[in-house]
Amino acid sequence: MIQVQFMKPFYTKMTGTKLRLVFAYQYFSITKDEEVFHFIPIEGKEMIIDLNSLQVENLSEVFVFQRGNRFVRLPLYQLLLVSNVHEYLMPIIDNVSSNVTPLKNETSPVFDEEVEGIVRALEENNLSRLIDEALESRDEALFHNLIAEKERLTGGYAS
Repeated sequence: MIQVQFMKPFYTKMTGTKLRLVFAYQYFSITKDEEVFHFIPIEGKEMIIDLNSLQVENLSEVFVFQRGNRFVRLPLYQLLLVSNVHEYLMPIIDNVSSNVTPLKNETSPVFDEEVEGIVRALEENNLSRLIDEALESRDEALFHNLIAEKERLTGGYAS
């Protein structure tokens, strides 16, 4: 599993209800297999978060981390799925949100439940696809991590 070691946005900007977090060299690092990889902004470098839904909007953005001559390329959706990045994002969002006047939530509870169901189904399908990829590449550690994540997501049942 990938663990975030350090994450501090180099730059933050609010535009309406969107929060942009821009990262630069040495402001973001992860640990993979007990080795530290540092963020390098050669592909993606920002996260865009909708503060109303607390959803990351640019999930296809690819973040690249480097250790020596080795690189780890992670699409943002995968980084959110297989790491503890949420633990670092929430204090940043809370800090920004405390300085913003909350907007009235105009969505209905039925709609919210429907959206949550769709998101959960998409997450489960994505995890299944990542499990298949781990099996194809014979990455046993990733496979076990993904199975554990799927069991956590489905309440102890991984199909």
